[in-house]
Formats: sequence, structure tokens, C-alpha cells
Amino acid sequence: AVAAVALLIGAALGAIATRNKSLADAGFLGFGALALFAALRDPQATATLALLTTAIAVGVAVLVLRWLLSRADRAAADGPATEGSTTDPERRAFLRRAVATLVLGALAATLGRYLIGVRELPVVATTVMIPAAAETVAPPGAAATLQVPGLTPLVVPNDEFYRIDANLVVPTIDADSWRLRIHGMVEREVELTYQDLLAMPLVERYVTIACVSNEVGGDLVGNARWTGVRLRDVLAMAGVQPGATQLVGRAFDGWTAGFPTEIALDDGREALIAVQMNGEPLPRAHGFPARLIVPGLFGYVSATKWISEIELTTLESFDAYWVPLGWSKLGPILTQSRIDVPGRGATVAAGLVTVAGVAWAPTRGVEAVEIRVDEGPWQACELSQPLSDDTWIQWKRDWQATAGRHTIQVRATDGLGDVQTADRTRPAPDGARGHHTIDVQVG
Repeated sequence: AVAAVALLIGAALGAIATRNKSLADAGFLGFGALALFAALRDPQATATLALLTTAIAVGVAVLVLRWLLSRADRAAADGPATEGSTTDPERRAFLRRAVATLVLGALAATLGRYLIGVRELPVVATTVMIPAAAETVAPPGAAATLQVPGLTPLVVPNDEFYRIDANLVVPTIDADSWRLRIHGMVEREVELTYQDLLAMPLVERYVTIACVSNEVGGDLVGNARWTGVRLRDVLAMAGVQPGATQLVGRAFDGWTAGFPTEIALDDGREALIAVQMNGEPLPRAHGFPARLIVPGLFGYVSATKWISEIELTTLESFDAYWVPLGWSKLGPILTQSRIDVPGRGATVAAGLVTVAGVAWAPTRGVEAVEIRVDEGPWQACELSQPLSDDTWIQWKRDWQATAGRHTIQVRATDGLGDVQTADRTRPAPDGARGHHTIDVQVG
């Protein structure tokens, strides 16, 4: 995505250069300054390499653009193409060189990111040995999984799990030098090493987490088996002071997420400092060496990856990363459901068609899922056996499909009896709402 944006900007500056070379040069310099700023914000970036690669990239871009423009100017001086011709050879050659330059620029950007982040490559999180958990969860039984082709798996594999963060490159943190500092409104400041954390009783829990920017029907949600230390056990070591109403998780790069302290201390909601994901050490992309997992809260207020600090403060005195950008201070995960099969716009044969998907309402559980076709009556679906109230469930319903185009909708009811709203909203500021709706063609 970054390379694609760079290509588009390069193309725009190239077009500007045909009319104003100085303005294009200034544009390249500005783009280079922005790239350098982004690189230097990465705590793992090497400043010298960041500066060097940015300077080379900008210099080469300006020089090559000037060369291409001089070739184009010489071609124009030779006179216009003859009547009836569509493109003269010089112009075709210019276009080929321009495309080659853009590709070269993308490769240079990729190389620059490699050089800046080269220190992260040798470390592999999976070499870490983690003790067995003191409390484990049973593998999902047959009743917990519905056998429907194309249905999202109950437990999402690590390499398929969604990833959302603010980093250009995946951080690499050395477990031996990593520290977790608990401070702020506490009786005593505590600092834990990775081995200190692993020496505490570890527990396994299935928990579904979701991103607040997930659209209705989106895939920025997933369920995994997390292993870690109870957050409240770590907080007990520090002693939370009265009046500490907010817990702030701070990542190694300063990114923050905050939520009410009472949630961290709630015996009925086991927030974890997780060190494993689906039986493996946390993948680097998902927060190695440790991250927060808090059932029932969107990730932007709770799921601090690469965590280095836990600060106890008040809700009034601090706004975490996303709050000043217009997102809600509180971020409870909403009751949602999604149709996985058939896919949107699919064509299916007339007759019995299985409609299936997933639904979630972490900490409340899912009591019912219903679908309807073409604004008809709502029809109850078969549900998988839930792993816990903190996880999603799978659902399915057989539909007697008739020829033509049809619209299918789904809704869920949570364990409190609240039905998922039909009123559609965008994700901002506190999560998307509405019924997932698809169109299918039958016959």
C-alpha cells in the first residue's frame, strides 16, 4: 500500500514537472521529508540509514525526472507527430522510461525500508520457551464447530488473524532486555522482566477481539486461544490506589490505549497480559513479547501490543492515542453478526442453500441469530456451542432458494436479550452498526 501511494504521488509530481519543474522538485523534497519523519518516528530505525536512503531516493528521483523531461523537450523540438499518427517513437520511449523510473522508485522505497529495519530480521519470536499454563482450556468439541465449506474457522490461525497498528514495520523486541513497568497511581512501582512474567501462573482463555474500524460484515475481528498472566494479578503486585480510574497501556513506541480500571480488576472479565497466541509465542506482528487482551473492549482502547508500561491514572487526566482523533473514550464491542457463505454477489443453484457465518458479543455471549430473505420474516439459525461468553459462535440456516436475485440479512441477539440494531452507522466514533446484508443470484 505504501509503495502504491508512492507511485501515485510520483506520477502526479511527474505531471506537474511538465509545467513547473521547480514545483515538482519542491514536491519531491516535501515527500522525502515526510518519509524521513515517518522513518525516524520508528524507535527501531537507524537514523543514519534513514537519512541516507531518503536523500538518495529524492536525489535520484529529481535527477531522473530532469533527464526524462530533457528527452521529452528534445522530442518536442523536433516537431509534432505527423498527421494521422497516434504516438511518435520518442513519446513512447519517454513513457516507457517514466514507468521504469516509477518502478525503480518503488523498489528504492522498499530497499530503504529494508535498510532502516534491517535489525529486526534475525530475531524469531518462536525460539522462546514458555512454560505450560497452570489453567488450560479444552480444545473445541464437535458441537463447537459447524462443518460448512467457506465458514470462518472457530479459532483463527495466527497467520490469518487480522492485524491493525500504527507501525510501518513490524517491531522486533529482544525478550531478554524487555521490561514491563507498572507505575502511576500505585502503592509501589513494579518492573517485570519477561522471565518474571513467565514465572507467574499462566492461564489460557479463548477470547474474540475486534477493531473499532471494522465495517458491518468486515473481517477485522477474530477469535484465538490466548495464554498469559491475569492483569489483576500484576496490578495486585503494585497496589492500585483509590481514585485510579483509568489503566493506560503504553507500547514500546509510545502508542497508548486506555480503559476504566474497574474492568481490569473485574473478576468476571479476565483481562490478560498475553504471551502466547494459539499455543505459540506471540508472533511479532501480534505484539511479542507481550500484549493486553481485554474481553469485550475494542482494540483501540485496550489491546496494547509490544507493551512496555502500564500506568494507573484517571479518566479525566489522560486521553489515549485515538481519543483526540475523534474516537470514543470508551469502546465496548458491539453485538454483531456476519454472513460468510454465500459470498456477496455469489451465484448459487436453486434448491437447498446453506447460509452461514459468525456472530459475537464478547462478555455477553450470543443467545440467538436470525436471517431473513427479501425483507421476509426473521428465521432462527442453528448455533454452534459457545466456547465461552467471550468468544464468537458460528451459525447456519438452510434456505430453499428460488430463481432470481435475493437479499439476505442477518442479526444477532446477545445474552442480555438485546437485539442487534438495524440502524446503520459508520465505525467512527465507537463502532459500526447495522445488519450485514448481501445479494445473491439464484439459478
